[in-house]
Amino acid sequence: MRDFEQLVAELADEASIVKRAPHPYLLSMKLVGAAAVYLVVSLAVSGLRQDWAQAIGRPWFVAELVTLGMVFLTASLSASLLSFPDLHQKRGQAFLPLWMFGLFLGVVFLAWRADSPAAVLPEHTIECSSWIVLLALLPTAWTFYVMRNYASTHGHWAGGAAVLTAFSIGALWLRLQETNDSIVHVIEWHYLPMLAFCVAGLWMGKWALKW
Repeated sequence: MRDFEQLVAELADEASIVKRAPHPYLLSMKLVGAAAVYLVVSLAVSGLRQDWAQAIGRPWFVAELVTLGMVFLTASLSASLLSFPDLHQKRGQAFLPLWMFGLFLGVVFLAWRADSPAAVLPEHTIECSSWIVLLALLPTAWTFYVMRNYASTHGHWAGGAAVLTAFSIGALWLRLQETNDSIVHVIEWHYLPMLAFCVAGLWMGKWALKW
């Protein structure tokens, strides 16, 4: 009996305090806060587009920014929920980005239909995609780092949500920084590459969030 009591006492002494995981909503606020600071700092360095005062007077441009911002917010929430094995019993909220991204694509499509006569295409092309990728690298790494502290059992979806969160920030920055009215250019060199990287994020999550 003494040996057993001694063993229990030794195990109790060796036990470490486990820090309780935050609620997904708080984790989401952490991701959103860090990304918002990153976006503001990036814009402070690069500056806003030269025609900012005129741009915010165009309804479709504002609608595009609002829905893209909602994609970012719902993707951040989704990444937080998908970090936990049971999604905190909020499966519907975890897949909100799918619906919001559909709404965003609808707004972009309507903006394209309303672009008549079509705005002049800018001379640059792949440079925009490159800038979005560069801006998204740090948020992608940060989001995956935060998510790895938990125990996601939905690696594919979690990775896709993490990449969508980061690339939404990159896309928002470029729309706020680049003086460009061509929605055709934006679709081709901003949003299609963003969608492609989000698909790649499904594979990245399975690899990066493995435990």
